[in-house]
Amino acid sequence: MRRTLATVASAGGHPGPYELALDPHRSTLATATLVAQRAEAARIDALFVPDLLEFGAQGTIGAQEPLIFVAALSQVTSKAGLIATVSTTFHHPFNLARMFATLDHVSNGRAAWNLVTSSIGEQNFGTGELPSPEQRYARAAETVEVVNALWDSWRPGALRAGPDGQAVLDPSLIEPIRHRGEFFSIEGPINIPPLPQRRPVLIQAGQSAAGIALGVRFAEIVFTALPTLADAEEFTGRIRAQAAAHGRTRGLPLIFSSFHATFGSTEAEARRLVRERLEAIDYEKGRELVAGMLGGGIDLTEAKLDERLPESLLPDIGGINRRRGRAEIFSRLIREGHTLRELIQAAQDTGHWSVAGTPEQLADAVQERFDAGVLDVLSLGGLADDVQHDFVVNGLLHDLRRRGIVKDDYRGATLRDNLGLTLTP
Repeated sequence: MRRTLATVASAGGHPGPYELALDPHRSTLATATLVAQRAEAARIDALFVPDLLEFGAQGTIGAQEPLIFVAALSQVTSKAGLIATVSTTFHHPFNLARMFATLDHVSNGRAAWNLVTSSIGEQNFGTGELPSPEQRYARAAETVEVVNALWDSWRPGALRAGPDGQAVLDPSLIEPIRHRGEFFSIEGPINIPPLPQRRPVLIQAGQSAAGIALGVRFAEIVFTALPTLADAEEFTGRIRAQAAAHGRTRGLPLIFSSFHATFGSTEAEARRLVRERLEAIDYEKGRELVAGMLGGGIDLTEAKLDERLPESLLPDIGGINRRRGRAEIFSRLIREGHTLRELIQAAQDTGHWSVAGTPEQLADAVQERFDAGVLDVLSLGGLADDVQHDFVVNGLLHDLRRRGIVKDDYRGATLRDNLGLTLTP
């Protein structure tokens, strides 16, 4: 099958909690439904709902619980995949297996799990201090092993149609998993029949060494923050080589890149929008943001905006317990000689890929990475806004389809079908 670029639209969280407080009859689902229906009409492959577990953290006020949210969206869509972000650090694998199995059933095979290990929120789960990244990823690896085993605990033919059309269950084809591990002891099997996709699509987000180690073993798609083409080439080469060493199929995991797009009808308009955005930055608060990107505990109050930061400020990456991948990105930017002002500007996009221009120019940027083999899945945002929706659907996507990069329609009934992902028996 010819390689094409998959697309994912963000579908969570609007209108905000303060708007809801003013109008309690208005639901956040209303806007998400609009986004979902617009995405499906545009043949966008999947809808994505993020998650954060702490009040007051960036973007978390009014956040929705992702699994419930995408389950609701499954009833107003029929083709788009449904990606829910759920942490392995604070959830038990038996519950995770049942919840995603249920989502796959109620959506007729459109479920995907964006697996994260959480860098915040431990105070809400009675776990004491946040475990180290190595501990979190060790738990995540065991969780995936257990969840996959539970999904596979019903062998083919365990549930079939009898002569009268009624379901016939063969208990001999349903096996306990009898898992005994470092973190969990689970007998199994799962009490939910085989899934439409056999397993939901597994997406993993994490760019630290521990995160990559998990992704190369299990993930079918990895979600990444890769600000430059060179970053994307280095990361893709590294993760694909490690995946091949684990015997993974060539081309896996797929690379899912965030894409922070600033659209303009003309190049001059796009440049103006970028300039206005930069002029609106609060650079004093930006110092705290950059310190956070470097793992926290760094005082930048006296640093000069237009001078390079000394490398003596660089943190010990191995000692960082939260968002280690972001610290690696911003440490590299400091080594490359970026000023504090430039670091604050980069922090507005938290180190993600940011492009400004006309839809055609943005399509050029996307095609460059796609042709280089370092981009397989692209995030798209802003579909709730009429102007942004027009730029994305009638501009960027139209151009990418004209070039043969994005497919014109869904390939099949399940998300796996549409992404061209198959499972070996």
